[in-house]
Amino acid sequence: MDKLKLHTPDFTQENIARLAELFPNCITEAHAEDGTVKRWIDFDQLRQELSDHIIDGPRERYHLNWPGKREALLAANAPIAKTLRPCREESVDFDTTKNLFIEGDNLDALKLLQETYLNKVKMIYIDPPYNTGNDLIYEDDFSTDGYDYFLASQQTGDTGHRLVLNQESNGRFHTDWINMIYPRLKLARALLRDDGIIFMSVGDDEQANLKKICDEVFGAKNFLGCACRVAKKTNNQGDYWSPNFDYVLTYARNKELCRGFFGGVNYEAYNEVEADGPRKGEKYQLVRLYMTSLDPLRGCSNQRYYVQAPDGTLLIPPGTIFPKDKVEGASIPPERADDKVWRWTRETYLKSKDRIVIKQVRSSNLVDSNGDSVLWNVYTKTYLRDVIANTTAKPNSLIEGHLNQGSSHELRALRIPFSFAKPVSLIRYLCEVARIEGDDIVMDFFAGSGTTAHAIMEHNAAQGTNLRFVLVQLPEPLSNDENSQKEAFDFCVTLGVSPSISEVCKERIRRAGKKVKEEAGLVGQKLDIGFRVLKVDTSNMKDVHYRPDAVKKDELLDHIENIKQDRTCEDLLFQVLLDWGVDLSLPIAKEMIDGKTVFFVDENALAACFDTDVTEELVKKLAARKPLRAVFRDSGFSSDAVKINVEQIFKLFSPGTEVKAI
Repeated sequence: MDKLKLHTPDFTQENIARLAELFPNCITEAHAEDGTVKRWIDFDQLRQELSDHIIDGPRERYHLNWPGKREALLAANAPIAKTLRPCREESVDFDTTKNLFIEGDNLDALKLLQETYLNKVKMIYIDPPYNTGNDLIYEDDFSTDGYDYFLASQQTGDTGHRLVLNQESNGRFHTDWINMIYPRLKLARALLRDDGIIFMSVGDDEQANLKKICDEVFGAKNFLGCACRVAKKTNNQGDYWSPNFDYVLTYARNKELCRGFFGGVNYEAYNEVEADGPRKGEKYQLVRLYMTSLDPLRGCSNQRYYVQAPDGTLLIPPGTIFPKDKVEGASIPPERADDKVWRWTRETYLKSKDRIVIKQVRSSNLVDSNGDSVLWNVYTKTYLRDVIANTTAKPNSLIEGHLNQGSSHELRALRIPFSFAKPVSLIRYLCEVARIEGDDIVMDFFAGSGTTAHAIMEHNAAQGTNLRFVLVQLPEPLSNDENSQKEAFDFCVTLGVSPSISEVCKERIRRAGKKVKEEAGLVGQKLDIGFRVLKVDTSNMKDVHYRPDAVKKDELLDHIENIKQDRTCEDLLFQVLLDWGVDLSLPIAKEMIDGKTVFFVDENALAACFDTDVTEELVKKLAARKPLRAVFRDSGFSSDAVKINVEQIFKLFSPGTEVKAI
């Protein structure tokens, strides 16, 4: 029986098989022998992508370069032996929610999510530190080679990662920020769907550098534009210009597969809701079938016909010539300018009568078959969903109406102390622009106060969608001495939690979920306002699992069990889910079978038992359930004979089951 590898994949080998798709940064410009400038493959860059150590690249050429670039590539590619540990007590609706909150370094989190969410995320929004000289940024120390880092990273949860105040006086002001963002964007790109989009808020300090980085990571051809967002209306800061803008840099995973952006509609106009039929629950507005502005003599030969009112009256736009047959649908071509016509052709009307609404009104421009005035009017139902799907209007690249002060009001309403958050309306607007729908996944790996989660819950409540969010936030400690953090520090102390930004974020999501549900009138109804808390930690496995050759003979008895003593069965389950690439939000059921705890993920997608003294009878009962996958603790069988027979039992009762040990 094979064992699970239980560490993140080594992307170096995977990159070799997908060179053209995965490495747009290896295409550059260089001088040919004839002196002309041509497109070339950057073989030095390619060697670095496919190497587990830092190499030299002597050739000078046009490309983006900075001190530490090769280390940043190594940071993105180096495997880690870490895991995500579930925390039920900090979660909301752990067993049913589809949302995830991951606490830990986002570089580790993005690596751990590679197999599970590869090519599955529709939209990513990030608001990384703006690098103003006063912000903390990640500094990733990957000075060792990939294998050495891999070995070290399983020993401590903080190896290679620390927060630093990136001041201009340190001489690496831009370099440190670029080295931080570059590997994270490389990993994020792999998570995007083929039609996926990433939005990045950025300030003046790094906007130009971020554009160059993204051209390399995503490919310049996948640049969708850079929008300016009005962040403040009044601002007396700055030495020259008073800054009122920041930027939303936008890239697609594959521009050719990305739909055009949605330019918006007047949602308030769609104030009717379909009561019955296949479109029950959809919003629509009523639009008059006759409009005086229509020119009857411009290709409208079949647009003058009778429509029958509920009392039998035949209705038609005003004119001098009428159809001879006094029946609904009878038509006549207009002969002069005062023979008015409907918006729809006769064929469209007859085919779409279910979208026609005829109402009695106080005054109307319509007439009956004798040319007399009537008190009826004819309307068509225009469904909001159809308008959104078919509109060709594009949004302006100047984003207005989403000021920073909006976030202050939102947080104050929730009694959450936090500074410099983005407004919920901005994230909802970007979801609308990118046409996020259904159960699409939205990710934010610089979660901050949790604005993205709040926005997704509001969007679902308003639009009836089931969008899912995946948030990542480092448990960045709050200071009791710094004025800007003291209120948040005291807030966490009041809650009885460790003072950190991740704790503030989780509490904001809890409160926002309740508020959204109450304001939408959905209390007691289906709306996912929960989230599973998963924490980045060292592997559940002891060092012997990864380096069995390093164990000395006199230590063998200490390593009979290869799982750390402080880890639970649910910890092991989530590491298995990661290793197998199973969705971390799938429902999990726990059953007792023959006195042993067995987890069933998504009913029969995975059966897992990590108890000891597992008998052959229990294995047979699990095989009879025919799970897609089954996993056991390597040392958990009651005897060596049972362990040897496991695969044979499954081959007999459930040959389609993949069996592994941990």
